[in-house]
Amino acid sequence: MSSKAPDEILFHHTNNTGVITLNRPKALNALNLSMVRKMYDQMKKWEDDPKIGLVLIKGEGEKSFCAGGDIRAVTEAGRKGDSLAQDFFKEEYILNHKIGNYKKPYVALIDGITMGGGVGLSVHGMFRVATERTMFAMPETGIGLFPDVGGGHFLPQLEGKLGIFLALTGFRLKGRDVQSIGIATHFIDSSKVSELEKRLTNLNVDAGKEGVAGVLNELQSQSQVEADKEFILKPHVEQINRLFSGQTMEKIFEALQKDESDWAKKQLDILKKMSPISLKITLRLLLEGKNRSLAEDLKIEYRLSQRCLEEKDFYEGVRAVLIDKDNNPQWNPANIKDVPQSKVEWFFSPLDAKRELNL
Repeated sequence: MSSKAPDEILFHHTNNTGVITLNRPKALNALNLSMVRKMYDQMKKWEDDPKIGLVLIKGEGEKSFCAGGDIRAVTEAGRKGDSLAQDFFKEEYILNHKIGNYKKPYVALIDGITMGGGVGLSVHGMFRVATERTMFAMPETGIGLFPDVGGGHFLPQLEGKLGIFLALTGFRLKGRDVQSIGIATHFIDSSKVSELEKRLTNLNVDAGKEGVAGVLNELQSQSQVEADKEFILKPHVEQINRLFSGQTMEKIFEALQKDESDWAKKQLDILKKMSPISLKITLRLLLEGKNRSLAEDLKIEYRLSQRCLEEKDFYEGVRAVLIDKDNNPQWNPANIKDVPQSKVEWFFSPLDAKRELNL
């Protein structure tokens, strides 16, 4: 009997379609450095291959597309001073940039949990297809990190202050809501996933963007699940735009405190559980990110990622949420008012020239 572990990422091509399968279902298809490297190399080959007309990426199993990066491995490496901690962020961001600038149609089938690193593998691509099983979130402020993988680029482009709200609170969106907000380009019933794959793989090699869109639009029009559902945040859009419009975290906290509603009180309670440093760097990243290109944003995010590795909050957040799971992180500092502006400036300051991310 063979004891060989299955490959964590699979590649095959069917007719004119290159298919990527994230193959760690027990780990919710979490992304590690080996998977990043293999995927980048394969995507480059397919981009130059005239026999490949489009690329489709999906996750194995019904639970998850990709629940994020393998953050535990990164923090373990960071503690030991192992280069994996730098390499993971650097190569993941280079892959995100490749997806955002891919020359061929790229279809991410975000059927299931899509968080953190899984968002980076999908949201910058040409097409993102959600189903009723999709669950999107960027919960990084709860682990002493920030919404990376290009979060500083795409979140500020969402309507009003929705991106800032999602980034600071880690709010989870499900099903059609992921399309309503613009994270997904299309929605189909999960029962149509295999038909979607079949239709896409049968397209002509030169079908292009229009050919892919035609298939997606048709299957979307036939999808009935949650068809009448109102966008979950619709009743709170006015509040989000008003209460999350502050240019500083202190102003946002103040606005939420002054608002008498139960909803505002709940959001304030959520924010008080997040890393104060993470909240401050996240808000600045998004406020400045609206007019940045993806490449410019990823360079800034790489600086932030390396600063997080030098700080205690990231390790403490991962301990509390992912390792001990006591959900009781001891942030340093514990209060938003105790994070000096000079500390925030340091996070955004350039690294040594040799360490900077070059795209």
